[in-house]
Amino acid sequence: MSEELNPETPEAEEPIKQRKNGLYPGVSDELAENMKSGWADTELHDLRPIAQAVETAARRAALSARFPGERLVVPAGNLKTRSNDTEYAFRASVEYAYLTGNQTEDGVLVMEPRGGGHDATLYLLPRSNRENGEFWLDGQGELWVGRRHSLTEAEKHYGIPASDVRELADKLAEATGPVRVVRGYDAGVEAALTDKVTAERDDELKVFLSEARVVKDAFEIGELQKAVDSTVRGFEDVVKVLDKAEATSERYIEGTFFLRARVEGNDIGYGSICAAGPHACTLHWVRNDGAVRSGDLLLLDAGVETHTYYTADVTRTLPINGTYNELQRKIYDAVYEAQEAGIAAVKPGGKFRDFHDAAQRVLAEKLVEWGLVEGPVERVLELGLQRRWTLHGTGHMLGMDVHDCAVARTEAYVNGTLEPGMVLTVEPGLYFQADDLTVPEEYRGIGVRIEDDILVTEDGNKNLSAGLPRKADEVEAWMARLKG
Repeated sequence: MSEELNPETPEAEEPIKQRKNGLYPGVSDELAENMKSGWADTELHDLRPIAQAVETAARRAALSARFPGERLVVPAGNLKTRSNDTEYAFRASVEYAYLTGNQTEDGVLVMEPRGGGHDATLYLLPRSNRENGEFWLDGQGELWVGRRHSLTEAEKHYGIPASDVRELADKLAEATGPVRVVRGYDAGVEAALTDKVTAERDDELKVFLSEARVVKDAFEIGELQKAVDSTVRGFEDVVKVLDKAEATSERYIEGTFFLRARVEGNDIGYGSICAAGPHACTLHWVRNDGAVRSGDLLLLDAGVETHTYYTADVTRTLPINGTYNELQRKIYDAVYEAQEAGIAAVKPGGKFRDFHDAAQRVLAEKLVEWGLVEGPVERVLELGLQRRWTLHGTGHMLGMDVHDCAVARTEAYVNGTLEPGMVLTVEPGLYFQADDLTVPEEYRGIGVRIEDDILVTEDGNKNLSAGLPRKADEVEAWMARLKG
């Protein structure tokens, strides 16, 4: 990684910060003048609106209708320091990206009340200044981090008038009338509004934007299918290199899937869980530093995130040597049966909880049948005794967040009714911890989860991740084909 110069420049309105141990002490007047000229005009004149421009406009219209007469402020967020002068890769806030399609740091969407609706303005950083040397001297100048759109280009691209975000704080500080802001992303924006907003009103804004994503539009469903299709290919990649993972560690699996995510999408949608052997019993095992051994199971829970931030969330539990042993198959088949019951319960008009209840009943029945918990099944379910081994809920909403719509009202989410366009996961599991003395020794250290991404349709559901086999026999045959 190269070292930026960052000397003070007399031409700048504000001095560009000097790096303490930079190798150049300053910039000569001759060099500063030389760097101002001799550059081609790179303005883009043939930009088309982003693919989801119609959808983002409709989302802003719905937001406007919900909060008439109020100024609404939705920030993208700022870069976060990873260490010293390096930053984490930026990911815009979901609320901002959902309403604009834009993904750049420091952006802010402002909806100004006007007549019976709102005028939207996208506040962004303009292109780097070439007169004061920012473009080549500042750590966030375009010669260091890449070109950004001009404000004119942004207007064409996102279909929203654009202004310089550096002027926004003063405008917000002078604003009158009711204001709401999405909190937690931009401290500067919140400081400018500190005497104009309340936590309760701001929470209402965030809840509305969470609930707006409960039912997906056609664009979103298409993006989720893209994410799933890439994820299927990522799982295939992993199976093909399991021998290399055995020679190294779970990290090989993590890196293999990550390559697919970065080549075909924006990133992974969440930290990949590459849990071999007893690590499969740790629900969010993301250290991925353990051994991969023939005869054990691999629980792979991973998802590709598309360039528009929609993520898949898929889990398969695979025999590392390609074949389930008798006990592994028994446990796997029980989880498969529970998932089948759960998926069957996903249909319009049903309760969101139905798929969870259906899957948990099957698992409770199996645990009683195996003598691991005392029945009857109704008693087990009433007391939640199966949770020692099932641990988690059987699914969640899916979208731009892996656990999407998380701040929606309970009555609109977990106590709500399923509608066409909702996308959720169905992911039952059984986990027998390595130190669980209440189960026979041979069970200990076995963890199984099967997870698919399910779209609620007009007449039932569609398994978006059906491209990956689920039945034990089909998994074994699929692995054999991939291993050649």
